Amino acid sequence: MTVQDILLGKGGAVYSIAPGASLDDASKQLVKYRVGALMVVESTGPEPQLVGIITERDLLYAQASGKGGFDELRVEDVMTREVITGTPEDTIDSIMALMTTKRIRHLPIKSEGHLVGVVSIGDVVKAQMHRLAMENRFMKDYIRG
Repeated sequence: MTVQDILLGKGGAVYSIAPGASLDDASKQLVKYRVGALMVVESTGPEPQLVGIITERDLLYAQASGKGGFDELRVEDVMTREVITGTPEDTIDSIMALMTTKRIRHLPIKSEGHLVGVVSIGDVVKAQMHRLAMENRFMKDYIRG
């Protein structure tokens, strides 16, 4: 099973925000779309560029830092700039290992330099559960003969 299989099931919706947006705007978008992360995209050139990622956890740390309010701080002040990405061809096992090793919960998926989706750790767990259920069913069918 590959990342492409997950994206076919859940769709390729990518929710993004500009680096100059306020943390207040970011929190409202996270709630509106019911997601745990937004891709930070800069649209200065002909193609939007992924320049970071901001998560619920980033907002929590920003609030606790005391450096300013959500209306004062900008996404670019707290986002993760070195974004780890995957590809549609990656296997579920490989991205599960990557996400576990790097301790990340959201993995942007790029194909030929374009952002084509985002996979969460929940998506990966769901795919693994589906795979195991299928294997279980096939084994039971095989044993029953």
